[in-house]
Amino acid sequence: MEYNPVELIIKKRDGEELTKEEIRFFIGKYLNNEIPEYQMSAMLMAIFFGEMNPKEIQALTEIYIESGARISFDKSAKTVDKHSTGGVGDKITIPLAPIVAACGAKIPMISGRGLGHTGGTLDKLESIPGLRTNYNEEDFRKFINLAGFSIISQSDELVPADRRIYALRDVTGTVESLPLITASIMSKKIAEGAQNLVIDLKVGSGAFIKTMDKAERLGRLLAKTGESLGQKVTVVFSDMNSPLGHYIGNALEVKESIEYLQGKRIPDIHNLTKTLAIEMLILSGITSDKEKAGEMVEKVIDDGSALECLRRFIKNQNGNPEVCDDVNLLPRAKFEIPIIADKSGWISGINSQQIGFSLIEIGAGRKTLDSQLDYSSGAYFPKKIGDKVAEGEEIGIIFCNEETQGKQAAKKFYDSIHISDRKVPFKQLIIKITSNWT
Repeated sequence: MEYNPVELIIKKRDGEELTKEEIRFFIGKYLNNEIPEYQMSAMLMAIFFGEMNPKEIQALTEIYIESGARISFDKSAKTVDKHSTGGVGDKITIPLAPIVAACGAKIPMISGRGLGHTGGTLDKLESIPGLRTNYNEEDFRKFINLAGFSIISQSDELVPADRRIYALRDVTGTVESLPLITASIMSKKIAEGAQNLVIDLKVGSGAFIKTMDKAERLGRLLAKTGESLGQKVTVVFSDMNSPLGHYIGNALEVKESIEYLQGKRIPDIHNLTKTLAIEMLILSGITSDKEKAGEMVEKVIDDGSALECLRRFIKNQNGNPEVCDDVNLLPRAKFEIPIIADKSGWISGINSQQIGFSLIEIGAGRKTLDSQLDYSSGAYFPKKIGDKVAEGEEIGIIFCNEETQGKQAAKKFYDSIHISDRKVPFKQLIIKITSNWT
């Protein structure tokens, strides 16, 4: 049946429910280039303001999945995946996948590029010399068998509807829409064949979700959508008011991830990685004992088997595995611009979103769909909310290849940090874990 696209946009703008047939028509016509991008952009904004109910979200997710191929694995494969809703400095997938694979699970992962102020896992991985993420299903399966995990981009075959709409969301101000987030995440995670999913749902200034109330709404939508389509989901709510780890930027985050797997325990990275790994091992059935799962995680880091899994993954996907021994093989920037504190006190707040946007100015993220990334650019910033700083102290570094832009980024970066005269308590990283939604 034919519909008028303008009428459907207006219907959703006014908060009315779209039928599955109407959603299928609109998405299908867009994929066939019969609906232009400006109308798709208008529909995304209409969804942003008009919302979608759970029935519409399930329909949108199914239509995304139906737009391409669907991969399946035997239940004995113990497949599990993790998804993060995105945050500044969030490189957790890079050490997490090899850790869980080294413990015996299989991780089929279709990942995305940067959205808004946050970096994308694919962009980070592609900073490794030679590494590719555009592979077909046959290669995907082969890599999972060889290394225990594979991380690839959305191809024309796998969830093509989301691949196109995902990129459009990034440049139309609709990234934060809960229905669009839900359909995007769940379509990829179901289509890739993972039977179990752990979601790292980030809350705070550096996340797309700023409040716990909204985070819980999204968590429920994700879990219920997964459940309706046959996937078990656990949600870990984590604080994203401070950037994760010490480095922000594509190659810099790969460097930090490798150093972590080499044994350098960065407190917040270790806390979150271990928490997510335990939930993945429990959900996939590798073990039902959380204490044992924690011991398994520690062991594969200490004995080097997790780093070896990462090495195999990099080699499989045409990258230079020697980066696992020498992180200096990763792209390096020409200039290092110091970030200096102009007063003493305690860090009371960090606008991590503003930090993310400041680094886009030096090429660490995209302004438009065709923006070229500078893989080497980014920042070093080890401070967290609650840390004490002294006037004149170097609290961070901007890495860049254009000095003037780097100095401007350093100023914007520092302007995003709030320093108080009074002592400020540290924030708890793991807020709560929910696996049983009623």
